[in-house]
Amino acid sequence: MHITAGSQLGPYRVQELIGKGGMGEVYRAYDSRLDRGVALKVLAPDVPSTQEHLARFAQEARAAATINHPNVVTVYDVGAHDGTPFIISELLEGETLRARLAARALRATAAVAYGRQITEGLIAAHRLGIVHRDLKPENVFITRGERVKILDFGLARCREQAIERLQDPVISTRPGTLLGTVGYMSPEQIRGHALDARSDLFSLGAILYEMVAGAPAFHGDSPIETLSAILRDDPPRLRSAAAAVPEFDRVIRHCLEKDRDARFQSARDLLFNLELVAAARRDRGAQCNVGDDAWTSIKVNGWWHRCFG
Repeated sequence: MHITAGSQLGPYRVQELIGKGGMGEVYRAYDSRLDRGVALKVLAPDVPSTQEHLARFAQEARAAATINHPNVVTVYDVGAHDGTPFIISELLEGETLRARLAARALRATAAVAYGRQITEGLIAAHRLGIVHRDLKPENVFITRGERVKILDFGLARCREQAIERLQDPVISTRPGTLLGTVGYMSPEQIRGHALDARSDLFSLGAILYEMVAGAPAFHGDSPIETLSAILRDDPPRLRSAAAAVPEFDRVIRHCLEKDRDARFQSARDLLFNLELVAAARRDRGAQCNVGDDAWTSIKVNGWWHRCFG
């Protein structure tokens, strides 16, 4: 089915195209039943309607719908019309993080605030056994009210024992399959290993770095060289605005450890440290030492041992 302004998919009337991705197109639409604007996503016309693509599209809807959290886009409905599957979600007003970064690098304060919200969303997903596997600036949306929303769970990996209905043998989530976006994949993702929540933390580390550096953490002249840099190189030290927040640089680098056993072991641990970074900026010296021994004297509800120094 060719989608144009005025197309009717069930109770949803298409108004205009508002975004494109690797697999889908997103339209502003009107829900005649509930008298509200919604976002309607369909497979892009150039994406073949294979069983795998259709299954992955359906998995995106179910994974996102399972997570009830203000930092994850809300899915309202799924359906099909004349053989065209679609996903209905909340209509967001604002811009993607990619669009925000196109203008300039962000201040460390804004990067920490956005990072905390992304991490909150990941905590909710990981609690359900859902690993996003494709975190990147294009999949992070910032609303006009500065609320951050995680988008696109099309490559999500779900624990069978957590959400049995999300598993489909057609979807390529098995070890040895390379799925994701060059520049934001974790080393274990590149190697085709089985993934867990720590892979998302690596991708988030790359996003945090790019927010304050204004450039990708890993870059090569070709996709292969970029993947090689992720496996082999460390990104340059942060300067300018981030130089005033050395503890933020350390948190980012802890996310970007090549060995996942050396990273933060959960999104909750990362959130705790991002909150300490925010507290350090608000009141230096009141809660932490910003020198080389940062975090060592901090104890909050007995969690001091989780801090990274």
